[in-house]
Amino acid sequence: MAEDTDRDGGATEDKAGSGGESTLTVLLAGGVNLAIAVLKAIAGLITGSAAMLSEAAHSVADTFTEILLLTALRRSGRPADRVHPFGYGKERYFWSLLAAVSIFASGAMFAFYEGFSTVFGAAEEQTDPVVGYVVLAIAFVLESVSWLQALRQVRRESVAQDRSMRTYLRLIDDPAPKTVLFEDSAALIGLLLAFAGIGLHQLTGSSVWDGLASIAIGVLLAGVAYLLGRTNRGLLIGRQADPVLVRGVRRTLDAVPEIDAVVDLQTMLMGTDQVLVCARVDFADTLTSGELEHLCVRLAARLREEFSDVTEVFLEPVPRNDPDLRATVLARYGERTP
Repeated sequence: MAEDTDRDGGATEDKAGSGGESTLTVLLAGGVNLAIAVLKAIAGLITGSAAMLSEAAHSVADTFTEILLLTALRRSGRPADRVHPFGYGKERYFWSLLAAVSIFASGAMFAFYEGFSTVFGAAEEQTDPVVGYVVLAIAFVLESVSWLQALRQVRRESVAQDRSMRTYLRLIDDPAPKTVLFEDSAALIGLLLAFAGIGLHQLTGSSVWDGLASIAIGVLLAGVAYLLGRTNRGLLIGRQADPVLVRGVRRTLDAVPEIDAVVDLQTMLMGTDQVLVCARVDFADTLTSGELEHLCVRLAARLREEFSDVTEVFLEPVPRNDPDLRATVLARYGERTP
């Protein structure tokens, strides 16, 4: 097997810019959520609103989420070492997964508790609902600032890749902007639910509406936590690289005259903007061992040059008609080669 062990000396400007904007997005969201959490907690204690207290817990959970995302951004950037020869890129996915768990554990569960306690418990009298309205209005404005920053980043990066936002979010390898966008979207919807709960409580005199709003906030947070958890689970397990990149790598290898066939091509995300490429290739039989070695080195360098996300390349010379290898490839992909 020919192996390329050299790493890129530094990130491209696009990568650096993306990483810096992710940090800005997370810092802005964290500061906003911390301020809002304090305001909501005070308003919740004054009004006695379960929905408002649930929203306070929601903001606290979001604040912890930003702390975890900042940890992810910092720790995943460490260089490779003897213990972790492929680097620490996947650590970003680990901390982002914990962020999703935090949203569910500290946000959704508290909202469910407050909601069911209010619906099935003794009726509670509402006090000073105007305070709740004012705090919700301020929170909506502040959350909108954070949400717009996350939306701006996601939209710009999706346009740069000539993709719809939905496709970009499905294939994204940096969980930070997606997490902030989802949690801020949930925060804005949660504020509207809390407003409705307080308003209906004031109009009807029944605290059941307040409790139902709290339960709805819990369902919302649980849904967001599930979506983010599923995304980070896939990244942490080891997801294939962007299909566009995979097809590009295959086209590049297919175009090499010394290659008779690309028998198997595997890729895996090792972190944000870090892709591992493993290819089993049937080289021309006329190549000498020395020519084969130099060709593998040149191909690895070419792939890293053409695809900036490719950081590791492994090329294995194989015969295309080997029955065991063919069975392995077919077992993974079926009759259709990816």
